[in-house]
Amino acid sequence: MTEALSLVVGYLLGSVDFGILVARSRGVDIHAAGSGNPGASNVARTLGRKAGALVMVGDLLKGLGAAAFGELVGGSELVGFAAGGLAVLGHCYPLWHRFKGGKGVATTMGVVWWTIPWLGLGLSVMWGAIIAATHVASFGSLAAVAVAVPAVWLWAEDRWSTAIMAAISLLVVARHSDNIRRMRGGGEQTV
Repeated sequence: MTEALSLVVGYLLGSVDFGILVARSRGVDIHAAGSGNPGASNVARTLGRKAGALVMVGDLLKGLGAAAFGELVGGSELVGFAAGGLAVLGHCYPLWHRFKGGKGVATTMGVVWWTIPWLGLGLSVMWGAIIAATHVASFGSLAAVAVAVPAVWLWAEDRWSTAIMAAISLLVVARHSDNIRRMRGGGEQTV
């Protein structure tokens, strides 16, 4: 029963979309601004870096919180990954916002920050370094989730955690399909 509760809480927590809330607090419909994505990058481009940072921290914390709740209440790292994975799903398809959400990168980082903290830190540093070098947020995001799968396979306590991380990564990549097309054509937005 506690495992099921952890999963439900993970999805509901993930459905809280900080990009929408921060933009709305400033009188902006983020779905109608910039790229239309309620993620930290679009909020930063539309409302400034401080607003974007606030969204990123909120999204990261909800992934971390869902994974923590899953692990502490559900009793295992595997439940932590599963609840965190449902937070990413909730972020991408939020119940509270008509299932129109973001791409799930910061929320995914939050899941890894809780379940394998040093890996979460390493992926975040790698993500930031790639963005600093390329000025393309989606390139850093895709690289981070790609590296996360084999890293979780190497260091997770439960091998099923790797399957969940792979599902999370596939969701994030799918949510970046437009970005991938733009990167191939050389037209991806820079930060």
